[in-house]
Amino acid sequence: MKTSQPLRIETISAFHTLMGLPRPAHPLISLVNFADLCYQPEGAHRSRVHAFYSIALKRNFEGKLKYGQQQYDFDEGILLFIAPGQVLAIEADARLHHTGWLLLIHPDFFWNTALAGKISRYEFFSYAVHEALHLSEREENTLVDLIGHIGREYHAPIDEFSQAVIIAQLELLLTYADRFYRRQFITRKQTSHQLLNRFERRLDEALLPETLSETGLPTVQALADALAVSPQYLSTSLKLLTGQTAQQHIHARLIDKAKEQLSTTDLTVSEIAFALGFEHAQSFSQLFRQKTRLSPLQFRHTFN
Repeated sequence: MKTSQPLRIETISAFHTLMGLPRPAHPLISLVNFADLCYQPEGAHRSRVHAFYSIALKRNFEGKLKYGQQQYDFDEGILLFIAPGQVLAIEADARLHHTGWLLLIHPDFFWNTALAGKISRYEFFSYAVHEALHLSEREENTLVDLIGHIGREYHAPIDEFSQAVIIAQLELLLTYADRFYRRQFITRKQTSHQLLNRFERRLDEALLPETLSETGLPTVQALADALAVSPQYLSTSLKLLTGQTAQQHIHARLIDKAKEQLSTTDLTVSEIAFALGFEHAQSFSQLFRQKTRLSPLQFRHTFN
């Protein structure tokens, strides 16, 4: 059976029309109560791509939601973040009812604000699906209060302060979410340890001579793909657990292998560089000096 292309929703007004909602009070931002959404059975299984940011708190959700290639677990209330251009699929029927709220923000709403350059730095907009934010009751109440402030401003008449007030509340909401995500990483050390073990096994495989000759230097993106997580999530988890990002782990292992070959073989620096997957010996030497404060030859001479 041929898979249909994702439905592209370019504007928040188009989203409102699709979901049977009245026109948004503002063309670039909307706050929706999930109880007001109307799910159409004929389009329920079709994936979508939104041209705007989505922040949602869902409870009592009996359908299925896929973000990318993985599925969300709705056994408890969660906060999820979806960036523009991401593929989202909802499987539900017209009888679906659940609670919570949905905040939609078009990127144009951030024009001429500090948040325009900052929002892409919030890593949770790129996290793997199973890393939606699971909230405690206290945390949820904090965010619901902030959403209440945004909602009151959203429904008030627009004036010269409207954007600034909403941006301030939204930035505070994102800051709290960042704090709660850090808490989630810290309190889920067992999962992080499992990820670290899997990462190390994958890195071992990537650094085998036959793999290096075939694929070159291992990258964070390739390792994250193999582990079915995002690069941001992988690096954040490893840094909180070990103090090093994924890239730092890769570099450390490369330097260890280089030291071993420099101290136990007669291979030239260029031969070692190419064996480790570097296209240029100069790049290898620069990384080695950066990490050890010695050139490869200076390091080798310490063993003579």
